[in-house]
Amino acid sequence: MQQITPELVRTFSALSDPVRMATLARLADGPATVGELAEPFALSAAGFSKHLSILQSAGLVSKELDGRKHICSLQVAPLQAAFDWLSFYRQFWSSNLDQLEDFLVKSTTKDKEKKSDI
Repeated sequence: MQQITPELVRTFSALSDPVRMATLARLADGPATVGELAEPFALSAAGFSKHLSILQSAGLVSKELDGRKHICSLQVAPLQAAFDWLSFYRQFWSSNLDQLEDFLVKSTTKDKEKKSDI
């Protein structure tokens, strides 16, 4: 069984919101100011700041001060840990989907055989 750490829980919690997911997607293109990140959302500065704080607490975003601008950058280590955790379950789903495919192929073949007997 995969170990569930507090860091992993924080990562998945942070990823559970569309604003935060979109923010990370934007940061995948490179660093951006807080204003640039907040621009596409109909949120107050305080509302967006809460989202950014959650991303920072999860270790997904770092923020540096450049003069008066806050520059945010994506931190990928927590995403790698989440990917590794999910990869464990890929085998499970792959195996189950393969079994479903086999069942459907056999069912379809039997249905065709029954129709040809009629």
